[in-house]
Amino acid sequence: MSSPLVFIDGDQGTTGLQIHEQLRGRTDIRLLTLPDAHRKDPQHRAEAINSCDIAILCLPDAAAREAAASIVNPHVRVIDASSAHRTHADWVYGFPEMAKGHAARVASAKRVSNPGCYPTGAVGLLRPLVDAGLIPRDYPISINAVSGYSGRGRAGVEEHEGPNASPRSTYLVYGLELSHKHAPEIEQRSGLAFRPLFLPSYGAYRQGIVLTIPLQARLLAPGVDGRALHNALSAHYADEKFVEVMPMDAPGVVKHLNPEAMNGTNVMQLSVFAHPENGQILLAAVLDNLGKGASGAAIQNLDLMLTQ
Repeated sequence: MSSPLVFIDGDQGTTGLQIHEQLRGRTDIRLLTLPDAHRKDPQHRAEAINSCDIAILCLPDAAAREAAASIVNPHVRVIDASSAHRTHADWVYGFPEMAKGHAARVASAKRVSNPGCYPTGAVGLLRPLVDAGLIPRDYPISINAVSGYSGRGRAGVEEHEGPNASPRSTYLVYGLELSHKHAPEIEQRSGLAFRPLFLPSYGAYRQGIVLTIPLQARLLAPGVDGRALHNALSAHYADEKFVEVMPMDAPGVVKHLNPEAMNGTNVMQLSVFAHPENGQILLAAVLDNLGKGASGAAIQNLDLMLTQ
């Protein structure tokens, strides 16, 4: 029996290139790629996607929808790295650690939607705590996050590293219209009753994310403090390989949050900081936006799907 055939549609983009680079040396799968002349040809792309076992879509949203709609072979399974299907009821959300038993859902799914890079951190922090009843579903959540410029895709990389690159601002806050496309995904997948206020930004470095969520203890149930939130996260992720909950006490306590700390890995680090006297708590996530936030997550989901 031949090994599974995996087609990366859009393997010239930032995420697709990384996925191809990490998969091309593996012997347990076969990679299908299209020559340059056929990459944008609808007929050749449709033939390729219908001939594979698992397709990984690394495309803009509209193109990802078209690619998924072109599948007529019922045996083809799909991982979509775009944001086109992240809140779609018929697609399994590709964050295996999100809830108990969710990895099995990903493994058996026909259609998997990779989480966004920012939502990976936000959902990773919020979902276990909302499910446990420690954060009310109607809590007025605010999220601040900074990503490397590769979060903008190829355009961001070219702007900073291309032949016409010029000095850029060291830090840019965007999404000021307060309607960023990740907000509905975070709301739905975290189990929140209302949309969070999400304020993203870019730094003048290539990749890596720090995401923080401030909480007021007075708005939580009596007895719920930073320690309780930390204990819940630690219990939830105790057996997970790719999510690490950092200690609140020395040794090992986090003193700084470096967005580049997890670059080149598929590991996300979660932290809880608290000032009991002030009644303030800070949840934080650090991850590689091109790793656990993109290509690493896609490969993690692929490996789960290959077990079925």
